[in-house]
Amino acid sequence: MTTEAWPRSARLDAPRVVDRIADITGVRLIIEGPCPGGEIGAAYVRWPDGRRSVLTTGRTRTGPLVDRARAAGVPTARHELVAHVDGVRVIVQERLPGRPPSAVSADLVSQMIAVTDRLAGLLAGEPDPRPAPLHLLSDGPGFCLHGPLSAYDARTARLLDWIRTVGADGTSMLGDDLVHLDFQPGNMLVSGGRLTGVVDWDGAARGDRHFDLSTLRFYLAGQAPHLAGALDERLADISAHRRRAYWAHLSLRQVDWSIRHHDAATVTHWLDVAESGMTLD
Repeated sequence: MTTEAWPRSARLDAPRVVDRIADITGVRLIIEGPCPGGEIGAAYVRWPDGRRSVLTTGRTRTGPLVDRARAAGVPTARHELVAHVDGVRVIVQERLPGRPPSAVSADLVSQMIAVTDRLAGLLAGEPDPRPAPLHLLSDGPGFCLHGPLSAYDARTARLLDWIRTVGADGTSMLGDDLVHLDFQPGNMLVSGGRLTGVVDWDGAARGDRHFDLSTLRFYLAGQAPHLAGALDERLADISAHRRRAYWAHLSLRQVDWSIRHHDAATVTHWLDVAESGMTLD
């Protein structure tokens, strides 16, 4: 089965979006260039008064959650303009200092762990948002699709069987922490060794901060496994069931996305990572 057989998520068409923002709001932003990294894309833009910001897209209204994180001491970007452009929610947000790290260090991992501690209990007593679903038994909204794993090859089909078996015991997170949901080095900004920004809060939700630690652990398994010790110590505090459920979600998300957006070598890489955690106990 080729990756072209499955729908891909559209990348940001910055020139078209900037034109439509001007039509809708009367504000003419100037594109300065693409932001590094990212799967969907983001662009550096400049306001008429010279301010510099970042243009991106988002599925949900996460501005209040980003504000909560900032109030707790997490470096996040203020939303400066939000508009719906041809059915897509676009966001112009404050440009934070720094760039995504070129390599992951033990110090960066330590700083990221400290961020999750700041997010603990931030949504206690709040009715919204609801806990984040893990999509282990059915498709997510444009990600975590089951069909690509079922049809790609025998290895991905076996992985999907395991994911669904794990999902039979529960498919949502519990907790009152603010969860980023894509907490990995590509969504961090650093400058001079200091973490200066946590970006891409599009999936932010209520849940368990150990999920964000599991996300970081999953990515380190594929990029820098020698740095995973501190994360393994933290994750030892939760049950094997929760560790398996989080790993199953991350496996589904990353392998599905790789099938639909990347090449066979990338699929194999993330399959190797996913399978390495199937015996978590």
